[in-house]
Amino acid sequence: MIRTIIFDIGNVLTVFGWKNFLKSFGFDAQTEERVGKATMDNPFWNEMDRGKLSEEEMLEGFIQNDPSVEKEIRQIYENLHGILTKANYAIPWIKELKAKGYQVLVLSNFSEKVARENADALDFLEYVDGGILSYKDGVIKPDPAIYRLLLDRYGLKPEECVFLDDVPKNVDAAAAFGIATILFRNQEQAMEELRALGVE
Repeated sequence: MIRTIIFDIGNVLTVFGWKNFLKSFGFDAQTEERVGKATMDNPFWNEMDRGKLSEEEMLEGFIQNDPSVEKEIRQIYENLHGILTKANYAIPWIKELKAKGYQVLVLSNFSEKVARENADALDFLEYVDGGILSYKDGVIKPDPAIYRLLLDRYGLKPEECVFLDDVPKNVDAAAAFGIATILFRNQEQAMEELRALGVE
């Protein structure tokens, strides 16, 4: 019996629209591609979510990825507001699940800078029962340690949990613990799969 619903945030409870964010700066196509590959579309972005480096160290790391677009990288990094936008269904969905007696948690790879500069898109956080934002604990999905930390911190039984994420490797890592999983594509599909698990 499912008692706890665990949500990823980016592209589940919000829209992580980094490509549109980049387009908003009006760079030419080549510059836009280079900036993307040096920042959001680079494995080093994960280090922001891990939270071990300062914001200055992250900026320098992005610049080192492609010094030819240093000016543009500094421009976009100055304020990341708009890289995350609201999913209008988030708060009503959370409220509905909680009204039915489910515990609702979040488990998300997240940086402090993105969270701080996009607080408006994270307004649903006040309605959840807790969870883990990776930068606060220095561990990111799909590292098994972050799932173990969530289970231990909230005294959860894996077989009583379901985890929704849009990234297959993150879902697979949760399933290895015996947690029911849903690879999120859209709310309608996710609700259908939740109903199949007995979550009404």
